[in-house]
Amino acid sequence: MALSRVCWARSAVWGSAVTPGHFFTRRLQLGRSGLAWGAPRSSKLHLSPKADVKNLMSYLVTKTKAINGKYHRFLGRHFPRFYVLYTIFMKGLQMLWADARKARRIKTNMWKHNIKFHQLPYREMEHLRQVIIFNQDLKCLFLGIISIPPFANYLVFLLMYLFPRQLLIRHFWTPKQQTDFLDIYHAFRKQSHPEIISYLEKVIPLISDAGLRWHLTDLCTKIQRGTHPAIHDILALRECFSNHPLGVNQLQALHVKALSRAMLLTSYLPPPLLRHRLKTRTTVIHQLDKALAKLGIGQLTAQEVKSACYLRGLNSTHIGEDRCRTWLGEWLQISCSLKETELSLLLHNVVLLSTNYLGTRR
Repeated sequence: MALSRVCWARSAVWGSAVTPGHFFTRRLQLGRSGLAWGAPRSSKLHLSPKADVKNLMSYLVTKTKAINGKYHRFLGRHFPRFYVLYTIFMKGLQMLWADARKARRIKTNMWKHNIKFHQLPYREMEHLRQVIIFNQDLKCLFLGIISIPPFANYLVFLLMYLFPRQLLIRHFWTPKQQTDFLDIYHAFRKQSHPEIISYLEKVIPLISDAGLRWHLTDLCTKIQRGTHPAIHDILALRECFSNHPLGVNQLQALHVKALSRAMLLTSYLPPPLLRHRLKTRTTVIHQLDKALAKLGIGQLTAQEVKSACYLRGLNSTHIGEDRCRTWLGEWLQISCSLKETELSLLLHNVVLLSTNYLGTRR
């Protein structure tokens, strides 16, 4: 009884001081007045969901650029050598992505307008050719396979650093590496030049026409003595290379392997497959030559001229631009004079026209 009276008295005292309803009502009023909820927003500050997303993306991009800049400065200060490799790698990825997008755009346009490869302008044809070669390269496949096991990415980066020529494509080479590696590749194909000339000498007795036998003997002698042949010396042999014994389908297996090395193609495949690859590569170059003749050599940049010469057998890394243009003009005169049945001469022209040009024979 006494305990109930105490509880009733305490509740009476508290109830007389502040009633619960009044307390919560007052607190809610204070909250709405601005202490808890703040002032109501103006209608001018209200943003749509699309604007909110746009602002958020802009903020994230700005923050990412700032963090990326700090990361670059940190690498440049503390790891300068790694920073150089990192910069080259990132630029290589950007160039690779840009090339892939351009190739896709070209192929889409070809599909929409029913355009064949040989109908494209020269620069688009050359771009697709480079992309096709990249797709056929086994370097990326090898890197992808060895990076499958856990924590193997570190091994991949180490191998890329130690063997850039064997494991990386040109997008990820430094300017010095590009020059050095092109010299190495040209030395590889240069080794096959004397072998190809010797095969040409061996088939001279098999040629029925006496005039063609004399022209081919004279041409081989000039090249072996270090003389650069004239255009008419090469074009005089058109008939000789259109059928037996120097047509692509009539060449001996060892001759085909040597020509494959001269074109920087693997020579470890069966001869029929090597012949197919040689004919495909020569046909593409012939189509490029026609498109380039239509465009004009004068429209090419210095880098485009050197790249075109290197593709056709000349080591243009150490030759001046004017001389490269002169040599490329000689090549186009020969190429544009040949028919499709005479492309074996164009294939051998990689050796005949480039071996002694301006003392390039070493």
